Amino acid sequence: MVLINPNTSAATTAMMTALARRTLGGAFPVRGVTVTRGPRMLTDPAALDAAAPEVVAAGLRATAADDCVALLVGAFGDPGAAELRAVTDVPVVGLGEAALGEAAAGGTPFGVATTTPLLAEAIAAHVTALGLADRYTGLRLTAGGPERLSTEPELLLDELERAVRACVERDGARAVVIGGGPLGDAAEELRTRCAVRIVAPIPAACRALARLLQGCRPTGGPPGPR
Repeated sequence: MVLINPNTSAATTAMMTALARRTLGGAFPVRGVTVTRGPRMLTDPAALDAAAPEVVAAGLRATAADDCVALLVGAFGDPGAAELRAVTDVPVVGLGEAALGEAAAGGTPFGVATTTPLLAEAIAAHVTALGLADRYTGLRLTAGGPERLSTEPELLLDELERAVRACVERDGARAVVIGGGPLGDAAEELRTRCAVRIVAPIPAACRALARLLQGCRPTGGPPGPR
């Protein structure tokens, strides 16, 4: 499995890859790759648009190797995921679609807590495109810009916890998605700090891909492409 980081931060790639490996255990090897150019953080629609072709290029390079059985697009906006499905034969899953679908399972009312106010409309549109708008209770944002919060982990956790509580107490959410690949470690920590069900995007995407791969695994053999 190849995890594509759509931003150019190698540190973020390493964090997300480590989290994916912990989620999957030894079931499926995970290799992380970073796009070669583009924004360091995806904080607005223009950055998502700029990342999409870089994700496709990285995905095509990855699938040219024999060890790539699936692609995970490591950004909450899923840039390039749909385009990759059109040009590759392996399963492709994006963080956003996986986490939102998992949160909404069984008709659960769910909200999103995140750090990127300029992506609020894009997230709502993504929810609608996935057919989940009837369960979506809304978006709650941290105070302070994402760039600043990314350098202050404890402040990030406190602000995300505040946003999670607002999703629950003000909006009626019974599950809360932490909206961002770079928020992966914070999402794991919040699961111990919040009583509500926290949906962390990277583990959710890994679970979705594992289901797809197990569905196409020949009996007694290694996982194969869809």
